[in-house]
Amino acid sequence: MSNMHTEQIITFTDEVVSKLFGKEAAEDEDFDRLQSYYIKSRTHERLTANLPLRILVGHKGIGKSAIFTIARHEDKEKNYVSLLIRPDDIANLGKDEEDFDAIIRSWKTGLLQIITHKICECIHLQLPYHQEHQDNGRFVTQFLPYVKQFFQKKLNDIGITDTDRLVVETFLRTNRIIVYVDDLDRGWESKKADIRRISALLNAVRDLSNDNKGLQFRISLRTDVFYLVRTSDESTDKIGDAVIWHNWTNHEILLLLIKRIETYLGRGFDVDKYRKVQQRNLATFLSPVFEKNFTDTGKWENKPMYVILMSLIRKRPRDLVKLCNAAAKCAYENYKNKIDTDSLKAVFVNYSHDRIQDTVNEYRSELKDIERLLLNMKPSSKERNSGKGYVYTTTELHAKLNNIMQRGLFVFTNGKVATAQSLHHFLYKINFITARKELEDGFIDRKYFEENNYLTSGIADFGYDWEIHPAFRWALSPDDISNIPHSVGLSADN
Repeated sequence: MSNMHTEQIITFTDEVVSKLFGKEAAEDEDFDRLQSYYIKSRTHERLTANLPLRILVGHKGIGKSAIFTIARHEDKEKNYVSLLIRPDDIANLGKDEEDFDAIIRSWKTGLLQIITHKICECIHLQLPYHQEHQDNGRFVTQFLPYVKQFFQKKLNDIGITDTDRLVVETFLRTNRIIVYVDDLDRGWESKKADIRRISALLNAVRDLSNDNKGLQFRISLRTDVFYLVRTSDESTDKIGDAVIWHNWTNHEILLLLIKRIETYLGRGFDVDKYRKVQQRNLATFLSPVFEKNFTDTGKWENKPMYVILMSLIRKRPRDLVKLCNAAAKCAYENYKNKIDTDSLKAVFVNYSHDRIQDTVNEYRSELKDIERLLLNMKPSSKERNSGKGYVYTTTELHAKLNNIMQRGLFVFTNGKVATAQSLHHFLYKINFITARKELEDGFIDRKYFEENNYLTSGIADFGYDWEIHPAFRWALSPDDISNIPHSVGLSADN
């Protein structure tokens, strides 16, 4: 399979790089651009299903906000009442209450008040919300009939616009209001009160959607937030069917990169046509932007450039955007029109340090001393001399963690003193380490927490070893960076 288009010369100015690889966060992206390179997955289909509650779970940088943005746009094209609730809208809900049921009631009445207000904004409707509704249990269970009554009156409004009329008529026909709640991890500190607050929210939206058929909620939660809530509150077992784990394969991320390049060049790219095409046969699409092979020594010598990229990202599109942005700007500084080996090598150290800092910022709320833990995972002289240091059996990993804990205990925010087993699980959950098996062809099958969160259970041995993800290694071995390409096994096509 070949790319028959005449290759264009690209100059990596900041403006070009932004248009080519996109913004790091979907909310910062121009919508038309986001829509042009967005790839619909089974996750998108599951999120937008006509069901009362959908909970999208995934790491930062995985694309949760992008799915919400596209889904809401599709809702509006269908004239649904589609509302977005942000963290500042609900900042004071579920607080200052001790009783768990009281927190749930606070969420219910507070959410309905916000939804009422946003409906008024959506279709310019004067929908009264009186203070007595706060204590009116019947209002909570009869919210949609209450809304329907005022929507019917709206149809008789002489000044109703054509757009509002379509929304009102669609609601009266479908009885459907879709509420998106995004970025709930903002300000998250992993404290008991935070966990109870999110638990109460999940219970509240489940009750509201059950009591008001047609009132639907779409909630996004970071992986660690959901996991802490799920393991702390037995009532959350009732929402298991609503949970959607959002993850990507490297193959999908490669297709995303190709679609961004082809879109920038003004060409179409049918993702579905190439979903089952081997990655080596897709590599030609990268040629306008990347040199074909990585020419350094070690395990990476003369390997296709896409293999290097896929081995350095944590199956998160944002990682790829950061890496490509930095490498392209480096290429520009050196008057190059393609990202080559030197351009990538020049940014590996900063890329790795940034991934460490991102991880510390993201998970410090759960383990205050996380930076000490991560930096002490650097290979010892003995490990380096023996050719090890990044790859461990379970026994070896626990021995290293026990050695680190001899220099000072680790205590999670919930008050539990860490053990080697719990730190092993934590490192896996935050994608600092991955499970790995070496395949017969020398490539590595890597498994991430969201793909199989039982591998660190300790109950059974699933035959996997453990490795520090390649994205972190330059930060952990600043005095040995030249040898890292000799130690990093490349990811298998998947």
